[in-house]
Amino acid sequence: MMTGAAAAAAMVVGATLTVTTPAQATPAGSGVVGTIITQTTIGNTDYILREITIPAGQATGWHWHKGELFGWVKQGTLSHFDATCASDGVYPRGSFIKEPAGADHVHMGVNRGKVPVVLEVLYVLPTGSPLSVDAPNPGCDFQ
Repeated sequence: MMTGAAAAAAMVVGATLTVTTPAQATPAGSGVVGTIITQTTIGNTDYILREITIPAGQATGWHWHKGELFGWVKQGTLSHFDATCASDGVYPRGSFIKEPAGADHVHMGVNRGKVPVVLEVLYVLPTGSPLSVDAPNPGCDFQ
């Protein structure tokens, strides 16, 4: 069995696949884009490294994940909100963020700055899971 570090190393060493797609979530802001840098499957787990760009004034849309995510803010400042409409963190350039798995962890990332937010995100998902699962707005009236 591979350790987490070995699995991450295997992912980086694995074949590189670059695909640009709109970031998934509802309602995602205009121009939010995710690019898969590399991905691999080990056992029953998909490891996907993805760069996500959120333009100024836009948001990811409300969503949740079937596995954990580990992110690094490469550029800009990410404002992060949970399903109670409360801020659960503000992450400037150089910050790390961890998002837990499960439908009880609905959240949204918002770029309130003037430059694009660029995130490097490692998805650790059950094999075949979508990158995110759309969730309805829990009643928050901000962005």
